[in-house]
Order: sequence, then C-alpha cells, then structure tokens
Amino acid sequence: MEVKVLNISGKETGAKVQLPESVFGIEPNDHAIYLDVKQYLANQRQGTHKSKQRNEIAGSTRKLYKQKGTGGARAGSIKSPLFNGGGRVFGPQPRDYSFKLNKKLKSLARKSALAYKAKDNSVVVLEDFNFDTIKTKNYTSLLAALNVGTQKTLLVLPAQNNNIYLSSRNVQKTKVIAAADLNTYDVLNAGVLVLTADSVKTLEEAFAK
Repeated sequence: MEVKVLNISGKETGAKVQLPESVFGIEPNDHAIYLDVKQYLANQRQGTHKSKQRNEIAGSTRKLYKQKGTGGARAGSIKSPLFNGGGRVFGPQPRDYSFKLNKKLKSLARKSALAYKAKDNSVVVLEDFNFDTIKTKNYTSLLAALNVGTQKTLLVLPAQNNNIYLSSRNVQKTKVIAAADLNTYDVLNAGVLVLTADSVKTLEEAFAK
C-alpha cells in the first residue's frame, strides 16, 4: 500500500512511502488484539485498593450484651461486619493485575491494529521533521495543516524527540510516542495514525525480528 508523503504544512511532497505488507497488510487477529489491550489496561491499574477487615478496625472487643435472653441475634463485638462501622467481609485487598503474554502474540496484536488503520485509510505519513523550539502553537499548526478536525491523533516518531513531545503535551486528543513504545491500545484509540517516513522503516525493522 502506497501513501503520499506530506510536509508539516499538509502539502504533498511528491514522494510516496510503501507501507510494508508484512505489517500493514496482514489479516488482523481480533483475539490477539483483545488480549494485548486487556494486558495494557490491566498494567495501568495500581491495585492499591484496600478495605479493613474486622481485625483491623479500631474499636472495643467488649461483648455488647448477654448471649441469651434478649430476643435478638447474638453479637460478640462492635467490629462485626453486621454493624455500621464494622469490618468489611471479603473486601478488596492490594493485588497485582498484570499478566504475561508471549512476544509473538503481542507483535501480532500490534500489527493487526496497524493493519486496521491501513484498511480504514487512517494513516498519514509526514516527511521527517523537527521543531526548533518548544511551542504548543507549532503542534496545533501541524494538526490544522493535516485537517484532522476533532479526531484523536497518534504521532509515531522513529525516536524520542523532546521538542515535538513537549510541544504536544498541552494539546487535547493527541499523543506522541516513539516507535519502540508503540502499543495496540494507543493505535486503536487514535482516529488518525500519523507516521514519519523514518518511523515506517523503524516499525518494519522492529516487526521483522
């Protein structure tokens, strides 16, 4: 699949980039995508949720009233889960939600996500560029030139670039990442995938391994 290369003004440069079939032309695997996105979201969870059980509640352990003869249920402590302010039964405890996925499956999921973007014609390729200074206006001008409207955008760079990253940080509905950090969730979450000529090569090399 050939894509025209644009400059940061949104104009065609006359050059074209061939999106590698081994990455953007495969038959997407929905189950691999599901597993990879599930793992990504699970890894975002801190897992620090915690409620107190009855042995952790501050309060008296005195027996509230005599065992028999009251006509009510027996109760041994104000910390019982049955009382207001008592401990919680089977409450949440700190845990790690992460789980393992094989590298080949994760690679398949990412290629599948990229293939979906290519099928939907949601891939834009820019010539390699850089900003001389860190300015939000530089990045908003780029988005305006690409005419992406209110869509979410994901800009994939061949390597980390602080000038571009910091210029984009205050712009809503956009994200800038290096090709090495590409993940399935971000690709699917974006309405438009913006690549540079070099990042296409970087992705091809990364998925060729």
